Order: sequence, then structure tokens, then C-alpha cells
Amino acid sequence: MKLTVLGAGAWGTALAISAARHNAQVLLWARDGAQVAQMQAQRCNPRYLPEAPFPESLQLTADLAAAIEHGRGGLIIIGTPMAALAEMLRALPVDAAALWLCKGFEKGSGRLGHEIAQSLRPLSRNGVLSGPSFAREVALGQPTALVAASFDAALGEQAVEALHSDSLRVYTSLDPVGVEVGGAVKNVLAIATGIVDGMQLGLNARAAIVTRGLAEMTRLGVALGARADTFMGLSGLGDLVLTATGSLSRNRTVGLKLAEGLALPQVLQELGHVSEGVYSAATVWQRAQQLGVDMPITQAVVAVLEGRSTPHKAVSLLMARDAKAEF
Repeated sequence: MKLTVLGAGAWGTALAISAARHNAQVLLWARDGAQVAQMQAQRCNPRYLPEAPFPESLQLTADLAAAIEHGRGGLIIIGTPMAALAEMLRALPVDAAALWLCKGFEKGSGRLGHEIAQSLRPLSRNGVLSGPSFAREVALGQPTALVAASFDAALGEQAVEALHSDSLRVYTSLDPVGVEVGGAVKNVLAIATGIVDGMQLGLNARAAIVTRGLAEMTRLGVALGARADTFMGLSGLGDLVLTATGSLSRNRTVGLKLAEGLALPQVLQELGHVSEGVYSAATVWQRAQQLGVDMPITQAVVAVLEGRSTPHKAVSLLMARDAKAEF
């Protein structure tokens, strides 16, 4: 099957490498022609994944029209940040099948990926590919499990055909709403966990944040129309545990640095990569308020990110909340 990956960041590159190991028809597109020339010369992505060589069959291009045409009869995967998702979807023909990798809410509108797609390509086959996955491990062929979610069952099966391999298991789901909520909210909760770990509050505190954070995620997802059981799967609990505890997590790193007393602009400058949780936190909280969903951990993270609270004060306020039934 012909497969095009739009976006040569870490995650798009990793998925293209993984697919090209067993599929000779994979094309990776990057916006920057100079970056494409450098990757072609070095046969790796020196900026994001220098340790992961490209399979010989992996093709590269900076020609967007050619990249889209290549994947038009097969599958197109959008590996850009959320901010560019609408632009990429507008560029696709109606008959192209597309999955996106980005996790979060669109800045300004507050829309999730499936909401953007419904407004721009209501008659097209769209979905999301998500789950607990660090790009470096996927690129190196380490075992990983993802979930392809779409209202179109056939699109999920197409993703399995294109991507499933000995090192990458792809499950299917008919709940893209839940999968996207999990992928967006876990980034915010990972910042919270990083703050707790950075303050050296112990493993009990970490477990409490992860567990109660999962409850927050589920409440918001169900209010948006998701299935509750989705959040016990790869894109809910799985992705939350990985992002909240993994040393490669950018969102967790943000929390750790904030706990050290660093200002957010300095944290982001040192990070050097996009931290979706920073940009999604306020939107998660806004949508929760609109729906009447209680999300105290998310509220605390937003207060810290906006400079209205310190990590110590935020934790104190969470611990001072009234006791209540767990369920």
C-alpha cells in the first residue's frame, strides 16, 4: 500500500521509518527543501532522530502536491503539530484517506482533530492514530502498540494493513473522540506529575495524580461523547502512564522544571521542542467549564502555567479539597 507521511518531525519520521521497514512505498514529506536534502544525504533525520537510519526504500520529498498524490490511493498520515492540522486537511482531495498523529486542541478554536476534520472534510475518510509512543523507540524498532480510531471502520483496518508489523501493533477503535481526548488531556496531566516528582513528594503522590487525572480525563471525554472504556485503553491509561512517568516525555520535563522554580518561557526555551500540554491546558479547562466537568488537577496546572499560582501552592490547594466518594 502506498503511504505518505506529511511532516518530518520526530514522530512523523519515526512512523515513516517503521512503515518503510516492511513497505517499499513510503514517502516522507518535509516543508523545508534544505532539510529534505540534508536527510537524503545523511539518510537519517539529524535534527530529531540522528540515531535512527532510514531504510533504503524510504523516499523523501519537499513537494507537497507530489506527496499527496502518492498517498491518495493508499493512506496519508499527517505528522505535523496541531497548529498545522487544518492547513494539511484543506490541502487533501476529498477522496484521500487520512489519519493524524497530533495530540491536543487547536489554539483559538479549541477544536479536537475530529472536529476540525468534520468542518473541513465532512464527506472524507478521517481518523486519528494515537497511543503510548515515544518517537525514538518506534524509530529504533522497539515494541510499541497504537490505536487507529475512526468513525469509518474500514479506515482503521487500512491503518493496520499499512503500519502493523513485528515491532508495531496497531489496534482499531470506533471512538475517535475518546482517543483524541485521551491524547490531549494526558499531556496536561503529565505536567502535573512532573511538578509532583520535581517537588520530590513521593511515589504515593505520583500514583494519586495519575489515578485522579485519569478520572478527570474520563469525565471530560464522556461529556464530549466518548465511550468510558476507551480511557482504560492505549490512548487513555496507556498514554497517560507513559507520558507522566517516562524520561523522554517533554510535558513531564516541563513540570519538573517548573518545580525547580524556572519560569515557563525559560523552560520552553531549554526544551527546544513543542510541549502540547502547555498549549492545551487552558483549552482543556475552558471546555471542562463549558460542560460543567470538575477537573481540579487541570485547573491547578493552568494556574501554574499562567503564573497565578506556584507549584507548592497548587499542591496545597489540591490536598485541601474536601473528602468525597471516589466514584
